[in-house]
Amino acid sequence: MDQEMAGAVAIVTGGGTGIGAAVVRRLAGRGVRCVVNYAHSREEAEALAAEVGGIAVQADIAEDAACRALARAALAAFGRIDFLVNNAGRTKFANHEDLDALDAEDFIDIYRLNTIAPFQMIRACAPALRESPFGAVVNVASVAGVFGHGSSVAYAASKGAMITMTKSLARVLAPAIRVNAVAPGYVGTGWFEKRLGTEGLAMLDARIAGAVPMAMAAKGEDIAGPVVMLLDPASRAVTGEVMLIDAGAHLDVGLARRPGREG
Repeated sequence: MDQEMAGAVAIVTGGGTGIGAAVVRRLAGRGVRCVVNYAHSREEAEALAAEVGGIAVQADIAEDAACRALARAALAAFGRIDFLVNNAGRTKFANHEDLDALDAEDFIDIYRLNTIAPFQMIRACAPALRESPFGAVVNVASVAGVFGHGSSVAYAASKGAMITMTKSLARVLAPAIRVNAVAPGYVGTGWFEKRLGTEGLAMLDARIAGAVPMAMAAKGEDIAGPVVMLLDPASRAVTGEVMLIDAGAHLDVGLARRPGREG
């Protein structure tokens, strides 16, 4: 299947850092040409695009016009779109028990990027994806959207909505376009390192590894593998699925309540 993916084109939103960057590298390793989307991480996105022979495109995908422009940029550069990975997202940290910690604007802000933007990206790319011999979308959700925990109620709700949207669009876009989602648990990315520092991240990794069945703290690469597997034409019979990637935390009710991918 490596040969089948070679030459294909993928757009990865939020592709300059973290899970998105790991997905770009894994796709490039399979011969896929990548459009690395970013909103703010220009330096990282451009360096990664140069590394893998792709292009970096700035676009605030919370805006529908920007989504359409991003799709046009991919087509202008490569003439096709075969894969879309909706990875970009945001959150606001708020205690779930504090019902005054969030207001309507917080919900709208989080939903715009976590739920509405992926829909807009799918809509913008759908005509080109239908022309592909193996058009596929993977939405990066979260275990927070499955179990209702995570950094805030708004974040969990937005990822739950993304999961429902995945199933809805998988139904209506079949058979031309497959739509699946991954739901990561904790992922020790640079985002956490910026908040906690190197030592703090190491301590958190160790705590997570000691609490999950697989005795590991996942990194971006651990999410990228399943994402690419779902995009691979070898998974042509898979659509509307949500893959939990949490090192087995969901196998224990207590562990399933632990923080998920937050950010």
